[in-house]
This record gives sequence, structure tokens and C-alpha cells, in this order.
Amino acid sequence: MGASLLSSTAFIFRVMFIVLNTVWLCPELASSAGITRHYKFNIKLQNVTRLCHTKSIVSVNGQFPGPPIIAREGDRVVVKVVNHVQNNVTIHWHGIRQLRSGWADGPAYVTQCPIQTGQSYVYNFTITGQRGTLFWHAHISWLRSTLYGPIIILPKKNVPYPFPKPHKEVPIIFGEWWNADPEAVITQALQNGGGPNVSDAYTINGLPGPLYNCSAQDTFKLKVKPGKTYLLRMINAALNDELFFSIANHTLTVVDVDAIYVKPFRTDTILITPGQTTNLLLKAKPHFPNATFLMSARPYTTSRGTFDNSTVAGILQYEQPPKYSSFKNLPLFKPTLPPLNDTSFAANFTRKLRSLANSQFPANVPKKVDKRFFFTVGLGTNPCPQNQSCQGPTNSTMFAASVNNVSFVLPTTAMLQAHFFQQSKGVYTTDFPTMPNFPFNYTGTPPNNTMVSNGTRVVVLPFNTSVELVLQDTSIIGIESHPLHIHGFNSFVVGQGFGNFDSKKDPPKFNLVDPVERNTVGVPSGGWVAIRFLADNPGECMVHALPLGSSHKLGFEDGLDSNGWQTA
Repeated sequence: MGASLLSSTAFIFRVMFIVLNTVWLCPELASSAGITRHYKFNIKLQNVTRLCHTKSIVSVNGQFPGPPIIAREGDRVVVKVVNHVQNNVTIHWHGIRQLRSGWADGPAYVTQCPIQTGQSYVYNFTITGQRGTLFWHAHISWLRSTLYGPIIILPKKNVPYPFPKPHKEVPIIFGEWWNADPEAVITQALQNGGGPNVSDAYTINGLPGPLYNCSAQDTFKLKVKPGKTYLLRMINAALNDELFFSIANHTLTVVDVDAIYVKPFRTDTILITPGQTTNLLLKAKPHFPNATFLMSARPYTTSRGTFDNSTVAGILQYEQPPKYSSFKNLPLFKPTLPPLNDTSFAANFTRKLRSLANSQFPANVPKKVDKRFFFTVGLGTNPCPQNQSCQGPTNSTMFAASVNNVSFVLPTTAMLQAHFFQQSKGVYTTDFPTMPNFPFNYTGTPPNNTMVSNGTRVVVLPFNTSVELVLQDTSIIGIESHPLHIHGFNSFVVGQGFGNFDSKKDPPKFNLVDPVERNTVGVPSGGWVAIRFLADNPGECMVHALPLGSSHKLGFEDGLDSNGWQTA
């Protein structure tokens, strides 16, 4: 089922829609759960032009965005990745649980060594208990700015969706476009300690759209039929920014997040953080509306740093009656998006997300907690190297992301490999602090000392431990929202709030009945979020902010040598 090289992005996604619709309408083409689906990803350079700027990008099979992985719940997926470029590469299957297949997770130097030039690696995993939308992306440096694509997980054969059957399913992937080389951008930022230069545009399915200069011809267009219902598979593959999204004069129904069904609710606008996915039902108007409509996205941010304060747009077009010869004379309606710092909207939207929590799709949130952790998340500083001027908060400091004041140092040996062969000495230590060493008023007046420590330090958990983790934003450099992704696990968002977490007053208000289940969670700006999960997946599992920068690991001491691990 490997995808072939296609020259046109629009054609790529048109074919994708046809494939999705064919699998849905013709279930006989897909056999019962448990079949194996094979793909081949050739990592190669491809010339791409956006914003009147042509450059060579790292791609999969010459496509931008990359080809879709399409499978059913219960299927085994085997992807052979062959590296034809000079960069080291790994691929992460974002949100896939990787139950006892940790070697296939993809983060470089954590679960595997990178795939070097001329080498290949086979990712082999089974999709268990998930159905909806996820995505894959490179997991080394900033290669994921161009190496990404959708993962479409259909229900098991003859199992319907718990919502009305859509007429068509459409992946919509947000990304970013740099005229410069993104690898040079992040290299410069790491050297001078400042924030990286922002992108030149956001994209929808690789296209910046009509609101950017020299981009009207590169616009994603969604064509719909009056009265039909469409399933929009939304993915935020942007590196840095949370995004508001809306379609002018249309209401959306949220039915799934991070490949987990939720209680449906209607909204004009959604918020989606980097790494998150959201499935939406779009009900087209019953008659041709004599108009076209922009579908737009722009950032939500409370950060003091620079960001791409622009808007990406696509166009929603209705199938024309015969009497209309052109869309040119039709009015074009634009959506009204929340202000870029609308934290109130962000909090209210996330509170609406609730698991279905029924007999078919239960919310198995841990009621009993074995271990409780408290992680502060935010920006601090490192000293500037000697005889160098930096661009951090001062010219003598560099920005440094940290968790519990520890900034992660990427090892040069894969951590899972080191653990498996009992050679972890010198690779990582197991002394990561599970509480702040020096408590302070986390969202109040920041401490005078902003320096962080640096290390490759992990938390070790016994197999099947139930964990409650509180993630607290800090104001050390400035409050901001932090999306955090946990590899190998979904977690239940049992509570959230603003200010400092109160261990006595806040837990009694936790939702243990139908909390939303996610693989990527947003820590509120100037607030906290509490999650619970069961440590039932042995291996080295990464916990990191998006963009990848403030990273830490949760390792599991049981199960690595159990039956089936070596051959999983």
C-alpha cells in the first residue's frame, strides 16, 4: 500500500479523499481486523515552490505533505523507511500507543538511533483500541517541518461510527512554511540562545492560501454538496503554535480528539495545539448558498516571544448549479476568530471535551492513584558560553525550557537500547525530581535566580503503576500555554485551573466520570492541568513540550525482558 510519487499536492489529497471514501463505502476491500498493511517511505529531496520561493525540502516519496497511512483498528502496520538524504532521520507515529513495540516509536536517541544516509529501518506496530485521526512526523531536529502526514484509523470492519455516517472524509493538516532552511533556523537559535525565527506562513495541506503574498494559486479548496455531511480530520502539525480554526457561517460538531471518541458538541471555532488532532462533522447548507466561505486559522498565544502572527485560509466551495458559470462574482465570507490571546476561550473550549464513557467506549480513568507527581513547566536560562554574546533574556544568558527546573540533554546512545542491554550508566540517571526542589509562587512574582540545571534524568515506574501528574505553568520568564505530549500513553484530563494548583482544594473537584482522553495536553497559560494514566506500556516513553525542547522521560522498569518484548 505504499504511495507513489505524485507531483501535485492538490492531486495527492484528492486521491486521499477517494481512498478514504472507497474504504468506507466498500468494506469488502478491507478484510477483517488483524491484517498487515505495508508501506514504504523513501526519504528524499524534492523541489517545492511556495510564496514565489523555490527550495529543496526533505520529503517522503517526493510528497509535501507526506502520504497517508490508512488502516483499521486492530491492523498491523509495517513501514520501511529508507534514507536517501544527508540528514539523520527517524519517524514518530504520533499518538499510536505502541503497546510492547517501543522500538517502533521513533524519537531519536530515545527508542532508536537515527537512520543514517543510505540506511533503512522497519517500523512494525499494531493499532490497538484506537480509531480516528493521528499523524506521523520526523522526530529529530526540525525535520518535521516538512516530514509529516496523516494516520487515518478506520473502525473495525462492520463497526459503525457513533455519529452519522459522513458523505466524505477530508484530512486537513496545518503546517508551517519557511523560506529559509528550518534546520538552519533551529541551529542558529540553539547557538545564540534566542527564540528561533518564525515561519513565513502557516499552511493547510501544504498550501499557504490567498491571504499571503504570491500565494493565491496555492490555496486548499474544499468542495461540498448541499445537504451532505463531511468528516474533517483536523491535524496540527505546526511546529510551534496553537491555532484557532473556523469556517465562515458554518457550525462544526466535535466528535473525536486524538483518536478517541468524545461526547459531540457544536461550536463555531476550535482550538488545536501542536500534536493534537480533532475530528469534526461539517453539515453543508441544504441549498446552494450563492457564496463561498473562508476556512481560516491563526495562532493563540500568550508568550512574550515572537511568533507568526498571520492567518492561513482555504476556501469552502459548494457544488454549483448549472446556471452558475464561475465563483468569481460570488461574495466571499470570512470567519471571526477569537483574539490571539483569548485564554478564556481556550479554557472554555477544553472544558467541553468529555469522553463518551459508555459501555462500548468506556473511560477507564484510574480511580486509585499509586504515585503522584508535580511537574513545573516553563522557561528559564542557561549561562551564555564564555566569550560569546547571546540573545536570551540578557546578552549573557540563553533561553532554556525545563521541567522541575531540569532541562533535558539529548544522549548520543538510544536510551531504550541502553536499558535493554543494561548499559545505562553514563547514558541517563534515574533521579529526575518528581516535585520541585525549591517550591515558590509559580504564577506570581518570579524568583531572582532563573538558571536551570541540565541532565539526562528519568523517572522510573513499576509496571502497571497508576499515576496522577499535575503540570504547572510558571512565570519565571513569562506565563504561556505549553502543549505536552506523552509517548506511548493516553492520559485522562481530570482537572485544570488558573493560578497555582492547590493539593487540598482542587482534587475534590476532579472529573473521574467522563474526562477527555488525550495524547497531547495543553497546560493553561498561568495555570495547571492534572492528568491520570496507567503505566501499562513498558519501555522508554518520552514526555516533552511541543516544539521539542523541554523534554523528559518516563521509563518503566518491568516488562522489558518479559515474553514477547524482544520479538514484538
